[in-house]
Amino acid sequence: MKIVGVAACTVGIAHTYIAQEKLENAGKKAGHEIHIETQGTIGTENELSQEQIDAADIVIIAADVKIAGKERFEGKRMIEVTTEIAVKSPNKLIAKAAEVIEKK
Repeated sequence: MKIVGVAACTVGIAHTYIAQEKLENAGKKAGHEIHIETQGTIGTENELSQEQIDAADIVIIAADVKIAGKERFEGKRMIEVTTEIAVKSPNKLIAKAAEVIEKK
């Protein structure tokens, strides 16, 4: 499965980057290709390319604030959660993404 996503928290520091790390580690551990863009206090990092978005099976938005560029994901299956869920339960979130894909 190919997963892309965005992490963004209210302050744009800790939870943004922790959510990114936890999701990427959980996705890779489960054998998936995963790329998470961060939208933090220093701006957008690890910006997703249109090719990555087009190839993605699902999009995970782990955010506590409105993200920039959400329209890029129009037409894609999407899961939206808070950064807290991504930080505390990344493995469950990746498993949920797999379930959504299987239910096509």
